[in-house]
Amino acid sequence: MAKPSIDISESFASTAKISGDISQKDVNNVLQFLIGVGVSGHVPDQFDAKKDSYSDLVRDLLEPLHISRGHVTCLVSVKPAVINFFAGFHGGAVAAVAEAVSIACARTVMAKDKEIFLGELSISYLASAKKNEFFM
Repeated sequence: MAKPSIDISESFASTAKISGDISQKDVNNVLQFLIGVGVSGHVPDQFDAKKDSYSDLVRDLLEPLHISRGHVTCLVSVKPAVINFFAGFHGGAVAAVAEAVSIACARTVMAKDKEIFLGELSISYLASAKKNEFFM
């Protein structure tokens, strides 16, 4: 089994089970990538302690353009907080936006006191929006 040859202080590196059929070079590349994207990074206290800060982040990306019964159209802005390692709109943020807009759409036809949730979501990623782009 390959062992990381680089000095890594992240706890995930020492506890990860590494398959024997992966080269040392590939192990190091994956670990460096994970470090680069901030895996196991510290979450600042103002976000860790605040309830629903993630929803605040998602809502900040949306500008409602049209709302009618069963239909919601929003302008989405790709802000630096939601870009991925490759400088594109993060796939998780895309899904979070889709969920928020779908729930907003459901709210146009359901009573406010009804509890709702998105039961299933499927997204095919064809191309990524870039930082500071807008789309509907």
